[in-house]
Amino acid sequence: MDLDLVTQTLAGEPAYRTRQVWEWAARGASSYGEMTNVSTRTRAVLEEHVPFSTLELDDEARSRDGTVKALFRTHDGHPVEAVLMRYRDGRRSVCLSSQSGCPLTCTFCATGEMRFRRNLSASEILDQALHFRRVEDVNHAVFMGMGEPMLNLDAVVEAARRLPDLGVTHRRTTVSTVGWLPGLRRFVDEVAEPVRLALSLHAPNDALRSELMPVNDRFPLSDLVHECTRYFALRRRKVFVEYVMLAGVNDRYEQARELARLLNPRFFKVNLIPYNPTGRFEGSSRKAIAAFRRVLEEQGVRATVRLTRGRDIEAACGQLAAARA
Repeated sequence: MDLDLVTQTLAGEPAYRTRQVWEWAARGASSYGEMTNVSTRTRAVLEEHVPFSTLELDDEARSRDGTVKALFRTHDGHPVEAVLMRYRDGRRSVCLSSQSGCPLTCTFCATGEMRFRRNLSASEILDQALHFRRVEDVNHAVFMGMGEPMLNLDAVVEAARRLPDLGVTHRRTTVSTVGWLPGLRRFVDEVAEPVRLALSLHAPNDALRSELMPVNDRFPLSDLVHECTRYFALRRRKVFVEYVMLAGVNDRYEQARELARLLNPRFFKVNLIPYNPTGRFEGSSRKAIAAFRRVLEEQGVRATVRLTRGRDIEAACGQLAAARA
């Protein structure tokens, strides 16, 4: 829902009217007709001039594990995917996209193989979450879908600041970055809310990381670690390090030791991600992942293994590619 357009359309109405409309949307209303404390005339004006969503649902896929992936189209036809992940402990997490496509071409990520279209507006980001909020309550959000959030930081932060109205607190919101340093610096310096930071790392040294992630040629590991350390100093919250496990590429014993030397346990915790097939690599075995984790923890670095959701519908980490685009 484009709240700026709502405000413009309702110029001359009481100032609180836009807030009323937003409150209904954030609670899961699926149409203006449900907004019973808004006059019939005002609802008719909104119906005529303001689309209820800035996105049009193109397709929806459902996984055996309960995950739902939605493919949307923007008003100018660009594809956007978002995911609802359901967990047995009651978590309902939405994975949000900040761009249509991604310009940073990480080699293990399907989104990087798409043509980059454009940044999404804050309204387009929020409408992904609102789509799922109309289905059920949501309580977590991760900016880990299509795109690099730090390349669209203003819209990401504007959307994140409204997520508590949907039931997602700042402490349950995570913004992930591959390490776009200008945006990361701004995030550390300017975002006062306790939003979590995740660093998409995937290699323990610059040489390998540059092979996997071309962005590392511009912004090397030492700079990223420094910014993450500043984040901890200001927020007193550890940074999540995302590390996708690629067989024979980044999963060896000596690489685990190198990663442990890179990451101060005071500032970081590692989330090991089983590779979700996108066509180029083989994923590490369960045995290799367990051994890698054991080395990290022996060196004092806390490590967990991500629970894969939605792999059968290509909704898992690294698989979003708007297949019908």
